[in-house]
Amino acid sequence: MEKDLVQIEQEVKDLSEKLKDLKAEIGKVIIGQEETVEQLLITFLAGGHALLEGVPGLAKTLMIRTLAQAIDLDFRRIQFTPDLMPSDIIGTEILEEDHSTGKKFFKFNKGPIFANIILADEINRTPPKTQAALLEAMQEFEVTYSGKAYELDRPFFILATQNPIEQSGTFPLPEAQQDRFLFYIKIGYPNEVEEMAILKKTTGTKKEKLNKVISGEEIQRLQHLVREVPISDDLIQFVSQVTRATRPETTDNTYVKEWVNWGAGPRAGQAMILTAKARALINGRLSVTLEDLKHVALPVLRHRIIVNFRAEAEGITADEVTKELLKSASTNLKSKN
Repeated sequence: MEKDLVQIEQEVKDLSEKLKDLKAEIGKVIIGQEETVEQLLITFLAGGHALLEGVPGLAKTLMIRTLAQAIDLDFRRIQFTPDLMPSDIIGTEILEEDHSTGKKFFKFNKGPIFANIILADEINRTPPKTQAALLEAMQEFEVTYSGKAYELDRPFFILATQNPIEQSGTFPLPEAQQDRFLFYIKIGYPNEVEEMAILKKTTGTKKEKLNKVISGEEIQRLQHLVREVPISDDLIQFVSQVTRATRPETTDNTYVKEWVNWGAGPRAGQAMILTAKARALINGRLSVTLEDLKHVALPVLRHRIIVNFRAEAEGITADEVTKELLKSASTNLKSKN
C-alpha cells in the first residue's frame, strides 16, 4: 500500500467518526431507511452517482436534501419536466456589453449542473435529449458548450429519483445512461414502528436544525482512502465470475440463458469492487469481505442485467438472477478454499 498502514488506520478512524456524525444528522430527519442511507454514503465514498426508485411519499427527495444539508457542499435541485431543455441544466451563452469599450461579447452563464450535489428529481419525466445532457457530466465530470469544455467542481454527485408506478408521460432511462449510475437503489415502505415514529415526528411544529459535519475536502480524502482498501485475488475472481456469468453468450448457467437478454459489462465489476471497498471503510475495516460484495451486488447489477420478455411475464427480476449467481459463485469460492 502507498501509505504507512498505521497512518491509514488513523485516517480511517478519524473519518469514520465523521461518518457516524453524518449518519446521526441524517437520523434527525429521516426515520428508518438505514440501508438506503448507507447505500447513499457508499455511493459518495466510491465517487459515483445513484438512482433512487420508490413510490411517492417515501422521502426520496427529503433524504437527498437532508444528506446535502449535512455536508458542506453546494447543492442544487433540478425538477425534471417534459419541457426541460439541456440548456436549463448545463447553462447558456448570454450577450453582454463591456461598458468601458462598448463592445459586446457572449458569456457562458453556468446552469445548475455546476454544483457539488445535484438532485435530479423525477429524471424519467424529461425527454431523452435532456436526459443525455447529464451523460458527459456523469462520466467525464465536465460539460461542453459551443465546443468549449467546462470542468465541474469536485466532489460531484448526481442523485436521481424516479417513480416506478406512474409510467404515463415518462421517458424510461436508456440502458447506456442507467449504466452511468453506480447504484440503483430501491426504497421500500417503512415497518410499523418506523411509520408510527414518522407520523408522530412530522405532524408537529418542531423542526430539526441540521449541522454541516463533513466537508468536501474530507469526502475527497475518503474517496482516496477507498481505493487503497485491499481486496484479495480470490474475491476479485469472485466478482469476475459473477459479472461474466450474467452474460448469456459466455455463461454455462442455464438460469441466465433462460431468463436474461443482456448481461453486465466490466463497469459492473469495477462498481462492485469500489462499492465493497467503500462499505468496508464505512464499517471501519481495511479489507473487503465476501459479505461486502454480496451486500452491494444487487444495487450494482439490477440496472445492468436486462431480463427477457418471458422473465418479465413470469415475474423473474434482475435481483433474482443476481441472487442465483451469488449463490453459485459463493459455492465455488468455498470449494476452492
